[in-house]
Amino acid sequence: MTHQHGAADQDQLEVRVRYLHQVWQENTLAYATDHSAGLDLRACIDSPTLVIPAGERAPVPAGLAIEIMRPGIAGFVFSRSGLGAKDGLTVAQGVGVIDPDYRGEILVWLLNTSGQTQTIERGQRIAQLVFLPVFAARLTAADALGETARGAGGFGHTGKV
Repeated sequence: MTHQHGAADQDQLEVRVRYLHQVWQENTLAYATDHSAGLDLRACIDSPTLVIPAGERAPVPAGLAIEIMRPGIAGFVFSRSGLGAKDGLTVAQGVGVIDPDYRGEILVWLLNTSGQTQTIERGQRIAQLVFLPVFAARLTAADALGETARGAGGFGHTGKV
């Protein structure tokens, strides 16, 4: 990808993209604007449309695989705000994680949270791919954990205000 995306060369992340099949003319991974945080993933489906009934989910291939060239970085697949808010189509598992060593096709599982059938068209933007740092934890077994003001208080423990 040669798009500069508004950043200095040293701030850019090299990602190799393998296009697996091209079912529409513009099957390219790209940022919508110079300041977009995510790359648009598009529906790479064989048929012109894919119907997702209300409350159902469906795997939608993105037609590409990636290789992240910097250690400590992973890809994260987020819902598109407009698709989720307007049409009720969200990434089924909340956020999809593309591990740095995964080389297979990116599949976006879409969940139809609306009360009506939704239709995806071939080439439609369905999700966004964002690259973020990840940290491998060094786990240490402990008999006790450090004290905090919250302690073991669970969900909703800090109140509504």
